Amino acid sequence: MLTVDYERLGARSGDRVLDLGCGAGRHAFESARRGCVTVASDRDADELRAVTDMFAAMHDAGEIDTPAGQQLGHAAVADATALPYPDASFDRIIAAEVLEHIVDDERAIAELARVLRPGGTIAVTVPARAAERVCWALSADYHAPAVPDGHVRIYSSGDLRAKLAAAGLYVSDSHGAHGLHTPYWWLRCLVGPHNDQHRLVRAYHRLLVWDMTEAPALTRRLDRLLNAVLPKSTVLYAYKASGRAGASAEAEPVGAARAA
Repeated sequence: MLTVDYERLGARSGDRVLDLGCGAGRHAFESARRGCVTVASDRDADELRAVTDMFAAMHDAGEIDTPAGQQLGHAAVADATALPYPDASFDRIIAAEVLEHIVDDERAIAELARVLRPGGTIAVTVPARAAERVCWALSADYHAPAVPDGHVRIYSSGDLRAKLAAAGLYVSDSHGAHGLHTPYWWLRCLVGPHNDQHRLVRAYHRLLVWDMTEAPALTRRLDRLLNAVLPKSTVLYAYKASGRAGASAEAEPVGAARAA
């Protein structure tokens, strides 16, 4: 289940892509399928081992077409606040549902801006403010300091835009995502965020799996409606200016950033 729209990101075959906080690797795998030279980065070495295994399985199954001498999928342990990559290493960056876990998010954003090439684009997703506030109110176990690596802040779209702009990243597009998941997480918080065996949670989870695998028209329409009014995630697309002339609070169109 992808949160990022690759067309809005502007990713194309041959691009160097960083998936920061990749988790199980959903965006990293999609990037590799699209022919991007992908680095899946996370603090969790155990999850990264599984991501490495999946990259190998995708290659063996012919899901990714690896050019001679080039590795499309690579996993690496990294600290978001001190990325082990040179300046301007990546054409595209994805940071999906990760900044809300990082205490020094401004330093992490500065690092993302540093390793993005001028003219490159980045997609940042965070839990949407309205849905997230309900989750925090329903369960202390959902957010830090009650739980290790829990959510440490709630973003408004304006807050995140300002932090991106402070690092030299200018928002060009945005949208909501996973509206159908908003009630699911409210239910999870109501019964206990770790109680995934509750019968109502399991029933809703089956609905979500059915929606993802079958994509029926009814739930797809409902998801689009909820994305507009009560999304689970907010997705911002931003670019790094190519030069001083582009460094203003006015965002360029995504296409302009992609062509840079």
